[in-house]
Amino acid sequence: MSTITVEKDTEALSFTITARFDAPLERVWQVWSDPRQLERWWGPPTYPATVTEHDLTPGGRVAYYMTGPEGDRHHGWWEVVAVEAPHRLEFDDGFAEPDGSKVVDGPVTRAVVSLTPTGDGTEMEVRSAFPSAEVMEQMVEMGMEEGMTLAMGQIDGILLDAG
Repeated sequence: MSTITVEKDTEALSFTITARFDAPLERVWQVWSDPRQLERWWGPPTYPATVTEHDLTPGGRVAYYMTGPEGDRHHGWWEVVAVEAPHRLEFDDGFAEPDGSKVVDGPVTRAVVSLTPTGDGTEMEVRSAFPSAEVMEQMVEMGMEEGMTLAMGQIDGILLDAG
């Protein structure tokens, strides 16, 4: 079972979630690089994701939607800034309209994923940086901490698969 810690830094306008997995670095990277694996955990258990576009190259885009228990869909996008497989991924993350276009004036966060091998597995750190205290507060109120914790809690089961 992974160990998950959460740190909110209101001065740095950041939110960092760290998890440790009993799997090698390359295997943990696959939960990001394989869209079918990503959609198995990106989003809390009651809001599974469907990835419709997945280009993890600098300048690439990832598009997805999460489906709620009542069938409601919540669309999102990433714009990939940097990739250093299998160690680092950086992207801007925001909300999308049903057609995939960005929500005008919607909050955008910068996510930096760092994967580090440990003696017996891999540590994954996901740091989200916010453009303002207001955006950070908005995202926390929307349940970002709980949602990310629940989402990352699903990764252990995926890692047990052959990949």
